Amino acid sequence: MHSPKMAKRGLPIISFVAMSYIFWFATPMMPKVTWNLSNSHISKHTPLAPSTTKGTLQVEDRIAPPPLPIASQDVQIEANTTEEALQVEDDHPPKPPAPHETPIGTGTKGTPSQVEDPVSPAEQTDNFQQMNLGAVAKVSFQPGKLKAVDESYKKTIVIPRTVEEDVSWLDQNFEDDELFRKAVYVVDDPSAALYPPKNKGNEVMVYLSYIIDHYNNLSDVNIFMHSHQFAWHNNDLLGQDAVQMISRLSSERVQREGYMNMRCHWSPGCPSWMNPKIVEEDINKQEQAMLARTWLELFPFDNIPDVLAQPCCAQFAISRETIRSQPLARYVFCRDWLMKTYLSDYISGRIWEYVWHYLFTGKSVACPKENVCYCDGFGVCFGGENEYANFFAHRKEREALQDELESWRQRTEEYQNGLGETKVEEPEIGKDLELEGKINGMSAWETRQVQQAKERGDVAMNRAKEAGRDWKDGDGF
Repeated sequence: MHSPKMAKRGLPIISFVAMSYIFWFATPMMPKVTWNLSNSHISKHTPLAPSTTKGTLQVEDRIAPPPLPIASQDVQIEANTTEEALQVEDDHPPKPPAPHETPIGTGTKGTPSQVEDPVSPAEQTDNFQQMNLGAVAKVSFQPGKLKAVDESYKKTIVIPRTVEEDVSWLDQNFEDDELFRKAVYVVDDPSAALYPPKNKGNEVMVYLSYIIDHYNNLSDVNIFMHSHQFAWHNNDLLGQDAVQMISRLSSERVQREGYMNMRCHWSPGCPSWMNPKIVEEDINKQEQAMLARTWLELFPFDNIPDVLAQPCCAQFAISRETIRSQPLARYVFCRDWLMKTYLSDYISGRIWEYVWHYLFTGKSVACPKENVCYCDGFGVCFGGENEYANFFAHRKEREALQDELESWRQRTEEYQNGLGETKVEEPEIGKDLELEGKINGMSAWETRQVQQAKERGDVAMNRAKEAGRDWKDGDGF
């Protein structure tokens, strides 16, 4: 006979066998569950799919997916709307006409405008889930499509602004241009026609949001700039005026190059600026050490380059084809990184100043010659690199004379008022008139040179010659 102790020892074994049999019998009847690895909570280096995905867990009884989130939140995407509404050419098959036109940024107060998109949210999601990001440097980047001389390019300017910033210069100068549309995102007003999902990362959030919102409905040329008309980092020879830069921008060069920095001057930024492999702090380049630490978050499949360089300051033009060389998933992934990063707006924005060109070209250095940028990009042609250098050498001399004049005036004031601890020597009488005469003459010379450079740039052959590219009679620019 078995003792009571033996019987108690056998109970766990019997229970285990019984539970195993029940589990084996019931498993085939349970709903099948599979992981969707596009969820960012599973891997931070996996592309984040839009919320139209079928969920982190895919079950046989699926719940209808929520609408696709875009930068202008609460905006309804109207599937299969015509691109005619935004007056933008596209290489997709024609779609049925929309009932009415809805230009970018229009709509009643508190009701963001619809984003015209020829691809339905469902199609967008399916395509998104199939995309494999891979390494940026291995992407086959496409420039743009040059048109016949008598054909025009449609452009969109993308601008982030705050409620207090004045962008009336856009309407004053481009309102009547049928080939020009404006996408102005107000970052601190949720009731605005266009606004980003979060006011973070300075202009980076708006730039990425525009690309995501309009990936399937882009203009031939897409210009990304700041909200102020005049700024020190705008091109010097164009009066540091954004209006002149936009007006004179060569759409043909944007198409040929695919990506073009709107600033021609190298300093600051070129020929080398950031060294992402250096992790030590640099007070003059605070973003450098942070980029070294975050490179693998932004570009997990790319080697860290020795140098990142392009002219500052996050203003550029890019063709539709170059944007689309990258999958939509890439831009959503980058914006998701920006949404989640612990970095300050200042640091994250500065990092992206020297990352944009890499994202769009796969090249770590984008420093075209200044004279070529001015000539082929904006039609300001001095005739060659040496002539361009001579102009700025002359300007440097004039600026030195201006400094000398300012110093003379300061000494004269100190002498007349008896300022300073030591006796000031009497300045040379009449020196100011002599300096003013030289400065005025040199300034007039510079003005003539710039005007002649613009006239020279109006001739297509001159632009091609200075840029060092082939040209034949009948070519455009």
